[in-house]
Amino acid sequence: MRKFITALIPLAAAVAFGASAQTNFPVKDRPVTLVVPFVAGGPTDRVARDLAEAMRKTLGTTVVVENAAGAGGSIGANKVAKANNDGHTLLLHHIGMATMPSLVRNIPFKVESDFEYLGMVNDVPMTLIARPNLPANNMKELQAWISQNKGKINLGNAGVGSASHLCGLLFQEAVGVEMTTVPYKGTAPAITDLIGGQIDLLCDQTTNTTSQIEGKKVKAFAVTTAKRLSPPALKDLPTMQESGLKDFQVTIFHGLYAPKGTPADVQRKLNEALKGALKDSDFIKKQEGLGAVVVTDKRMEPAEHKRFVAEEIAKWSPIIKKAGVYAD
Repeated sequence: MRKFITALIPLAAAVAFGASAQTNFPVKDRPVTLVVPFVAGGPTDRVARDLAEAMRKTLGTTVVVENAAGAGGSIGANKVAKANNDGHTLLLHHIGMATMPSLVRNIPFKVESDFEYLGMVNDVPMTLIARPNLPANNMKELQAWISQNKGKINLGNAGVGSASHLCGLLFQEAVGVEMTTVPYKGTAPAITDLIGGQIDLLCDQTTNTTSQIEGKKVKAFAVTTAKRLSPPALKDLPTMQESGLKDFQVTIFHGLYAPKGTPADVQRKLNEALKGALKDSDFIKKQEGLGAVVVTDKRMEPAEHKRFVAEEIAKWSPIIKKAGVYAD
């Protein structure tokens, strides 16, 4: 009998330890901070604020957005990588998670090993637009114009490492023509100069371009998705692939991350809150209003999210290295 009781002692201790290992998350009256590695008011910031409100409903605590911009999105990402891994500091990042390893010199963290992947949020299509007085009126005419004006074309972007910069790199690769890239501090000034005719072309997210296309302030030529888009202002635009640019497909994804070592039960709660947000009708409606598509496939699961980002790293690395650009 004594041996039996003795044998039960370690088992009881293990059970007690397992119970205590369940982390108290979220801590009462303590907010969850969602770090955005870009300036306030941009497309990623808008997604973050919508997501924060939707996740609050499941987590039962305030979710605040903090902007930490700079160095191609690596400053904000590093802030989260070095944060306390208790689940109260998270990162919302876009395609930059896949491009930082090649784009940022001496990056102070490892994208694939210094974060816990919590799931993807949305996909944002992109559009190729031009100044309103550009002589071409469709993709065939545009490609002919590009061929005739080599060395004279100005291609704008919202800054090194931005979504528009990446799309522009891929476009130059696809058409086989090197253009003069003009980086701006954000999309707004780039579009202003495009409308004014100071630059010729811009490839940017539908969140930034749809209203300009609707207002006929710019010329729109194509979308970067595999299929045509449904919004009225975009439904008649061909895909890049339809226009002869084989395998040209770019969508700007957003994903949610936590510091490495965040407890498994906290990760599970955060993933549940994310999934709840992705099914929230208000969140879905707001994302549709931005031209974004909420993720409904397996990429909302951590493992599939991580696999997808690894594929994107492999896709963008040779393109960025060939271009020889860096976000310092």
